[in-house]
Amino acid sequence: MSESAHNALEGAIEEARNLIDSADRVVVLTGAGISTDSGIPDFRGPKGVWTRNPEAEKMATLEHYMNDPDVRRRSWEMKLEHTASERLPNSGHAALVALEGRGKLHTLITQNVDGLHHDAGQNPDKVVEIHGTLREVVCMECDERAPMERALIRVRAGESDPPCRSCGGILKSATISFGQGLVARDLSRSEEAARDCDLMLAIGTTLGVYPVAAVVPVARECGARVIILNAEPTEMDSLADVLLRGSIGAVLPRIV
Repeated sequence: MSESAHNALEGAIEEARNLIDSADRVVVLTGAGISTDSGIPDFRGPKGVWTRNPEAEKMATLEHYMNDPDVRRRSWEMKLEHTASERLPNSGHAALVALEGRGKLHTLITQNVDGLHHDAGQNPDKVVEIHGTLREVVCMECDERAPMERALIRVRAGESDPPCRSCGGILKSATISFGQGLVARDLSRSEEAARDCDLMLAIGTTLGVYPVAAVVPVARECGARVIILNAEPTEMDSLADVLLRGSIGAVLPRIV
């Protein structure tokens, strides 16, 4: 990093610190970028899951998943691979727990389905998992939920596409797939939090996935200040009072 770029980053870090210090109700929006330091790749970046393997996007599309048993089998195989190595929260997740400890955090909206905010010690009552969670499965017929590990035990035992044990319906991770609507109460809660906050902090997201990305302009229109921290440019950089470009794991602990 050049000296001028370093000085600009240091200045932006100081500005962000001051905004957080003066804020009473901070709403945080996190995307895949906060989890990359935990070994979880993002989706659309240069080394993203869908960039390297377009077939993976089919597994995240409801129509393909529901209508193609091969897609479901590959999806279960991928889940087994991903659970083989333990993923742990990183310094970025810990920083947001510290922000909550300061009494600043109003709501944490996450686009991530990895559960790492919970593992880091975040109060579950403050977290909105807007895109669902990989920690559970849901039956697409009867809506029964169960821990993901229970389904994976069946896959390891030889069931390549385990059905619901209650009704025989198709099981899917309790995540929001393409073509599937968000949970109305989660979206409503996110929008209300955005309207009520005095500072919006967007971390590790390109702010290109709607409707959740709309919480940033909603907060801005309601008078909140906006901080954006991401490794790459976002679609809403122009809305930021402070724009931070750098490593989330390195920068976020310094500003909170």
